[in-house]
Amino acid sequence: MPSGNRAQPRFLHLAEVLEMTGMGKTFIYARMRDGTFPKQIQLGSRTVVWNEQEVR
Repeated sequence: MPSGNRAQPRFLHLAEVLEMTGMGKTFIYARMRDGTFPKQIQLGSRTVVWNEQEVR
């Protein structure tokens, strides 16, 4: 299957999400619960990231 010009997704840690959005941690987690902010992706037992495109 040809890959074309599709870029690999970029993943953000919480600090980057906070900086990018200007939102607070509690606000982001509340919005995730009510479905108005993208859910985090669990990478390990203590590591989560967000897809940059979804956050934008």
